[in-house]
Amino acid sequence: MTKILITGGAGFVPSSLADKLLENPKYQVVCVDNFLTGSAWKVPKHPNCKFIKCDVNKYDEIAAIMTSHNFDYVFHYAAVVGVKRTLDNPVLVLEDIQGIENVLRLCKNTGVKRVFYSSSSEVYGEPVHLPQHEHTTPLNSRLPYAIVKNLGEAYCRSFKQEFNLDYTILRFFNTYGPKQSTDFVMSKFIDAALRDEPITIYGDGSQTRTFFYIQDNVEATLSMLEEKLVVNDVINVGNDRISTIKELAELIIKVTNSKSEIIYLPPLKEGDMSRRQPDVEKLKDILDRDFTLLEDGLAKVIEVRKAMMNKTTKTI
Repeated sequence: MTKILITGGAGFVPSSLADKLLENPKYQVVCVDNFLTGSAWKVPKHPNCKFIKCDVNKYDEIAAIMTSHNFDYVFHYAAVVGVKRTLDNPVLVLEDIQGIENVLRLCKNTGVKRVFYSSSSEVYGEPVHLPQHEHTTPLNSRLPYAIVKNLGEAYCRSFKQEFNLDYTILRFFNTYGPKQSTDFVMSKFIDAALRDEPITIYGDGSQTRTFFYIQDNVEATLSMLEEKLVVNDVINVGNDRISTIKELAELIIKVTNSKSEIIYLPPLKEGDMSRRQPDVEKLKDILDRDFTLLEDGLAKVIEVRKAMMNKTTKTI
């Protein structure tokens, strides 16, 4: 039995990764979360999955778990997330540095074979060229969230050099799926459209993003684990197909047959980068299939969120 720890396990991407891992009976998964942004319903209900409420920023809490389980692999996904939340709570974001150090020190002390660290496209800052390549694009981290993610990457490299702890750095670009929280752009737009409510966009909507379906994300991550890929290296995890935020809103309105209007708000003062597009050559080799088309991924998410809304309405 291979033992795996997932921090932030009640969050969207971590819990979806747990779902994927648990398809294989050889994996035993422990999810930890402090419920700052996670939700209990997202944690898999499975005989090989255990949930423990824990704040990884508090050493005693996470140490008790890691020293008693002797994990083979750790996915450190716990973090304060969401553009508005991280802008409004910069000190809270900086506290995640302690969690990174706690997890890595415990990994090297308990014999963990490799730690997977969830970084972010935000480390690139405002891009100087596109697409953004892992090793040739400068990292222009400026906001606290991006700085912490960049620092986490440095921690991983330093612990490899000092203690020979293997790592994989995953730079996530706008992953979306049915479990995504409602304070992220994709789910926010979908929920508004299903209710025929206005869809609000900061600025003129010309900001470009790429959207990566959750199944593609977790399948690629599983391949990296099982095939020993991207060891002591960094990889962009995202799509290379560009959409503007305005195009995304218009597509969601069309697919949901919604009566929603698009309302434009003043641009955010900071935190809303104008362009995003990863270089995904390494990722394409790993996934070895076409990425899920935005239209197809949207259809799956809309179906699930519509069912969730109907269930909530009936309950009320």
